Amino acid sequence: MTGPATAPLQSVLHPAGADAAIIGQFAWVLFGAGALIFVAVMALLALSLRRHGRPLRARLWIGGGGIVFPVLVLSVLLGWSTWRSAGLAPQTSAGALAISVTGRMWWWEVNYRDPASGREIATANEIRIPVGRTVYLGLNAADVIHSLWIPALAGKRDMIPGRVTGLTLRADKPGIYRGQCAEYCGIQHANMALHVVALAPAEFDAWLAAQARPAREPAPDGLQLRGRAVFFEQRCQNCHTIRGVAERARLGPDLTHVGSRLRIGAGLLQNHRASLAAWVANPQALKPGVSMPAASGIDGASLQALAAYLEGLQ
Repeated sequence: MTGPATAPLQSVLHPAGADAAIIGQFAWVLFGAGALIFVAVMALLALSLRRHGRPLRARLWIGGGGIVFPVLVLSVLLGWSTWRSAGLAPQTSAGALAISVTGRMWWWEVNYRDPASGREIATANEIRIPVGRTVYLGLNAADVIHSLWIPALAGKRDMIPGRVTGLTLRADKPGIYRGQCAEYCGIQHANMALHVVALAPAEFDAWLAAQARPAREPAPDGLQLRGRAVFFEQRCQNCHTIRGVAERARLGPDLTHVGSRLRIGAGLLQNHRASLAAWVANPQALKPGVSMPAASGIDGASLQALAAYLEGLQ
């Protein structure tokens, strides 16, 4: 991907969707109103310093500045914000592409439904959506309260264990939009990021069809074939699913197509062979507190083979 996709956006001031544009208007109005009030207060302060102790009409200032002005300003803002909020998309899955997102300590589980077979497609820490189509995210949390916020596309929505909430969003142009957990959830809260990749509809359909397929077979007698053997030697299948290879574990992210993702570690590292090897060797050194243990007694050659295998899972 090129152009806007090269720089992930995480700013309410650079909206890329209809709802985000409305929320961006709220931000600018509040910035502007706050700036005007600040200037007015500073002007009054300067005026008071020039009056050299002249008595003030206390009742006028208390009544006007402490009651009438706040009531007037807040009433105008309430009316305007209520009117603009009516333009926000309804939080419903009707007619939308539905995607399930579950917050975990400290990563995101993402599930699609394959339109051809109806089977569930699991991925992690990345949501891909078609440009111009309404998307409904069904949100849940598996452990503690999390909160999903993708500033360039939509508002913030809490994720509460045992309860499903929803967030509607739409991207109006291709790009990569960074999201973040916005509710403190533990020591790695700051490193719980998520990227939304908006693709042209045809490109999204091709990506989803590829994600629905099982893992690609490694070349015989190659480095990746050795890496698949190391995957089982290190008992990675106890926590991770690779469809077509090991399909029973759900404790960690699904790795069926991990090589196709932009980043690993919930946005922590760019996804390439070196970062995969570093993560497998000692994730605690990179993200202290995560559930994944360091690789046990793995030699350098086996580690590189495993990283090559994971990188090849496109």
